[in-house]
Amino acid sequence: QAQALKELVVIPLQAPHLFASYNIMPPRGVLLYGPPGTGKTVLACATASLAGACFLVINGPEVVSEYFGESEAGLRGIFAAAAALAPTVIFIDELDALAPSRGGGPGGSRATSSGGSSARVVATLLIEMDRLGGAPAPVVVVAATNRPDSLDEALRRPGRFDREVEVGVPAPPERRDILEKQLRGMAHNLVPAQLADAAHGFVAADLAALCNEAALTALRRIVKAPEGSTGGSPRITIADFRTAETRTRPSAMRELAFEIPKVSWDDIGGLEEVKQHLKEAVELPFQNPAALERLGVIPPRGILLHGPPGCSKTLLARAVASQAKLNFISVKGPELFSKYVGESEKALAALFAKASTSSPAIIFFDEIDGMVTARDSSGDQSLGVGERMLSQLLQEMDGLQARSRTGVIVIGATNRPDCLDPALLRPGRFDRLVHVPPPDCAGRAAIFAIHTRRMPLAPDVDLDSLAQQAEGFTGAAIAGCCREAALAALEDDMDA
Repeated sequence: QAQALKELVVIPLQAPHLFASYNIMPPRGVLLYGPPGTGKTVLACATASLAGACFLVINGPEVVSEYFGESEAGLRGIFAAAAALAPTVIFIDELDALAPSRGGGPGGSRATSSGGSSARVVATLLIEMDRLGGAPAPVVVVAATNRPDSLDEALRRPGRFDREVEVGVPAPPERRDILEKQLRGMAHNLVPAQLADAAHGFVAADLAALCNEAALTALRRIVKAPEGSTGGSPRITIADFRTAETRTRPSAMRELAFEIPKVSWDDIGGLEEVKQHLKEAVELPFQNPAALERLGVIPPRGILLHGPPGCSKTLLARAVASQAKLNFISVKGPELFSKYVGESEKALAALFAKASTSSPAIIFFDEIDGMVTARDSSGDQSLGVGERMLSQLLQEMDGLQARSRTGVIVIGATNRPDCLDPALLRPGRFDRLVHVPPPDCAGRAAIFAIHTRRMPLAPDVDLDSLAQQAEGFTGAAIAGCCREAALAALEDDMDA
């Protein structure tokens, strides 16, 4: 992004004659878009500083006035000042609040007094930007928004904001650089590279908040220490940082119920073949991507776990997310449904957008057969919500395949795979079908051992014998059996 802004802002301000020599107009408007907190404002300010230009800031909501004509007059005054102080960068923060779409569609303003005011502000902004094209003074307008689709379309045509730069969630190397800068003035013994790998989905503002929370955690530790003791190390430790991570959520995922589960493969008895399939499909692409790239292998984007109820499908999905250190977003089909037409599909699209922003992540659809239904072959043209959700899900999964580096994997779980539409199961979508069978005898013994490891067992309890007697039991049934046995022991003796 910094290199793109250098080409679009710094060169036109410092060397406009280069564009004149080719008889082309330098860019006059650059739109920065991306999630909140990614550093759009800081990036614009740094670019103006690099160009040695005056930096004028317009905050969208602050310009809008309740009095007729004041908003437009304020805009014209800022553009006039920019021309007088050239070279100048005019930075418009929250452009979507200043210039929303004038149409009546989604995000558009309606025919109210506030809508009329917005339309006049948009018209004034368009006029002032058009004047920049014929002005000799070097002035560039840089705007920022996290809702580019809600902007008036006239702003995004050539000659206005015709150059758009995405400022997305930082990758691990970028997170490391941000953490190094944030920790520069703090006493610590941390390794930024290790911290950056764990901070999935954190933007620059989140990383700053994370470092501040780690410092406060260290301060609390020292203050709570008994009088006369040192309270431990005065430096920020890795333990302080881990505590801060539990209290700081990525801003992009605050609207979602996400987590990094604390489930290991050892918490699941048996199913060794299923575990191996999941390790190859999920862990390997994230832990050793160079090997797959060397062989030209595209990792799967969709995995379907199918099998009888109670066979640990959900637990397997949580375990693979935990072992691969991925954000985990669990969704049950009915949670996305809305009584309003089109809202369910919007919720599904927003879910994928949030997961992509907070990648690497796993989206887990439990009981996916209850969310999407197979399309009717009778020729009925009216689409129910299940079929519309199916179409939206197909579109989103195709988008993941097209953007092969999004870092989002979709895992679905069902005990009725025959109810799913065949289009979902083709390569590129749910192309890995993993059967999760009921546990065999050895698996049942392992499950009994897992669920009784914290129970004081009598010497005559033989788990292998119990496993043989529990033929046909699922993992959930064995867990319930152990729980009922413990309650029965308490009924006989409260000191058991």
